[in-house]
Amino acid sequence: MGRDGCCCSGAERLASLSLARRFRPLLLLIIALTSAGRIGQCQVITPQCRIQKCTTDFVSLTSHLTPTVDGFHVEFCKALRSYSACTQRTAKSCRGNLVFHSAVLGISDLMSQRNCSRDGPTSSTHPEVHHEPCNYYSRTQHTHTHTHAHSHSHNHPRPGFLFCGLFGDPHLRTFKDSFQTCKVEGAWPLIDNAYLSVQVTNVPVVTGSSATATNKITVIFKPFEGCTEQRVYQAVTDNIPAAFDDGTVSSGDPIHISAGADGATGKVRALWISERSPGHHVELHAGYIGVTVIVRQLGRYLTLAVRIPEEMAQAYDATQDLQLCLNGCPRGERIDQGGHLPLSPPSVGLQLLHGPRYSSQVQLSPHGGRHVFTVESAKDRCREQLEVQDIYFHSCVFDLLTTGDANFTVAAYSAQKDMESLHPHRDRWRIYPRGSATSTLHPHCQLLQLFTLVLLCALSFV
Repeated sequence: MGRDGCCCSGAERLASLSLARRFRPLLLLIIALTSAGRIGQCQVITPQCRIQKCTTDFVSLTSHLTPTVDGFHVEFCKALRSYSACTQRTAKSCRGNLVFHSAVLGISDLMSQRNCSRDGPTSSTHPEVHHEPCNYYSRTQHTHTHTHAHSHSHNHPRPGFLFCGLFGDPHLRTFKDSFQTCKVEGAWPLIDNAYLSVQVTNVPVVTGSSATATNKITVIFKPFEGCTEQRVYQAVTDNIPAAFDDGTVSSGDPIHISAGADGATGKVRALWISERSPGHHVELHAGYIGVTVIVRQLGRYLTLAVRIPEEMAQAYDATQDLQLCLNGCPRGERIDQGGHLPLSPPSVGLQLLHGPRYSSQVQLSPHGGRHVFTVESAKDRCREQLEVQDIYFHSCVFDLLTTGDANFTVAAYSAQKDMESLHPHRDRWRIYPRGSATSTLHPHCQLLQLFTLVLLCALSFV
């Protein structure tokens, strides 16, 4: 083909095996690996574009291969064919994705250099593993592999995960990535299904305001035959224990957790507690149902983040339909306007209109000291922790204006980081207020795309 389609998979191939020619596929794959995360935050990509998953699978299949091992050529070609097939399946959804095009070019070059045929056997991305009934990841992988091996259909996706978070006044991020700010004073269920129950208690923050914040969290891990008996965890302000109510810190027989499952490695119990910061940050891991719960205390109030398999979240009956993580807050409990937070000084107990700008001398008080903020001083304070002006930034500003409690800045920052560590879909991390210019594309992202495009074109002509 000609050179007018420099960034397409049919770019011109030259016969010369120059140094640049030999290393072009490696450079293309490096671009695919290193740019995936950064560009993924900039581009508006549909959830069906799974080029990052294709690349991750290829790395996993080839990371143990070395040219000195017998059968290296055969296994490497099988992995390349699997990589190529994966890119073909997601080609339509990834149209215009620069990482996708760099991967396609890299695959084509590597196949030519290794003399790999386009047709032939492929590597399995779901090898058989030892089945552990109390390890959710092992159990579901075993089921997926068994179903895939005995079916001619390829429509058996791996189990999906959902995320829910609660922080601040409080702000709720539901399983559907709907962002809401609610009153919900008193005790309310966030999650309630056959395996897990999570309930929060919210109290008023400022006299004269409808805003509330969480001061109590109760998590109930229900009995799971052969894996664990019921365990109850309860945290309240100034008491974030590193144990269940009965004093235990784990339950069930040991299971093996490999790297990538909530960041844990080695042998652990089916259910266990990890204390990250005494009295301030605790993580609950239920390996037998694939659930992770993060509890923090920041100032006088608590934050919560939960990652749960979709199949577990959907295991409820008609009596358990009031779940804030599942259906959001009732309409009468909403403070926001369809997800929009008006950032103007509210007429509550704090006299904000005549207050001074934020001073660098204001310190975070462990007991939630009140300060006076204007809209601009609140934004300045939140920018110190939150670089991107997404919904977490706007929630931070709203909380400072509503309560005057500077601890809510750290709460918004920590909630964002917990979301990034648990949310399964990177392309859905960022939520922007309605009408926000940043909801489309940041200038630095445009520059990154332009640079990557130029580099891809240059490599295609080498």
